[in-house]
Amino acid sequence: MAQLFLALIHHPVVNRNGQVVTSAITSLDIHDLARSARTYGVDAFFVVHPIPEQREFAKSVIDHWRFDFGRAFDARRREALELVRIVPTLADACAEAEKIAGTRALIVHTSARTDRGQTFAAMRARLEAPDAPPAIIMLGTGFGMTPEMAERADILLEAIHGATDYNHLSVRAAGAIILDRLRGR
Repeated sequence: MAQLFLALIHHPVVNRNGQVVTSAITSLDIHDLARSARTYGVDAFFVVHPIPEQREFAKSVIDHWRFDFGRAFDARRREALELVRIVPTLADACAEAEKIAGTRALIVHTSARTDRGQTFAAMRARLEAPDAPPAIIMLGTGFGMTPEMAERADILLEAIHGATDYNHLSVRAAGAIILDRLRGR
């Protein structure tokens, strides 16, 4: 089975008006995606943010659970948060994933707004194939990643579709669904 990585992208993303912005890191995204990553055997979860103060905030959230009260309060959360790597750019995440895996990871773009892309079943089969290359799944914050981020990807993954036309999941929920479809039993 291929090694799998997550990258939570905060820039460049778009806002509700389609403008390119940098979104803020939230502690809920860190906690919940780290727990999903640990549950589904992700090798590392990258929080990607270009602003040093935001990366420091993310570090303080993680350190609370590694060193402070949180360490004694919930060891399972600490175990999940050990997967988190905080980096300024996607290129940094890719470089670190390559160090961990020993080879370049395929970059997988996700979006709620696409009506094309590789199916979850095909992507799962690809990850389960013998000698499959590692993959890094990009998750966009805000209202999704910019088109330029899609151009950087090797693979576009199909969108998640629910039972209605409403399609605006939190990144935490989307990440968990994607991981379950790619790695769940």
